[in-house]
Amino acid sequence: MEAIMQVMDAAKIIMRQSGNTSQWSDSYPSEAVITSDMEKGGGFVVEDEGKTVGYFAFLPSPEPTYDKIYKGQWIDDETPYHVVHRIASLPSAHHIFSDIMDFCFLHDNNIRIDTHRDNTIMQHVILKYGFTYCGIIYLLSGDERLAYQKWMKDERWMRDEG
Repeated sequence: MEAIMQVMDAAKIIMRQSGNTSQWSDSYPSEAVITSDMEKGGGFVVEDEGKTVGYFAFLPSPEPTYDKIYKGQWIDDETPYHVVHRIASLPSAHHIFSDIMDFCFLHDNNIRIDTHRDNTIMQHVILKYGFTYCGIIYLLSGDERLAYQKWMKDERWMRDEG
């Protein structure tokens, strides 16, 4: 947990330096949030030579905050999906986003993700990986997030054969 929280702190510094001053308060994500991800079987660390360099949550649908989308629509709103949350990495780690997504798409071909409007770094890597911007969702707190989906429906991929 200590290594994960160090990754989270490093990610917050990167956010602040890039102009994203309001996402992830000092207390979020907390150890309790990370523990909850892990208890659900969806908390993952990224390691490089045995050192924790990243963290992400990969959780199955439904995601309650994705029930309603504004100023747009999901690519597909009926097929089960996974959602990726809380992507964080050390500044020295490279290609973490694509490594995480490659892992996730080995397990599901329909993935949704959201990010803060000020998180231009995350918006860039989400679009670069081939996600489609779908609209705006609101967190339980009422905070707005930009929502994306990538559904590889035409790929030779079967949920139960992964």
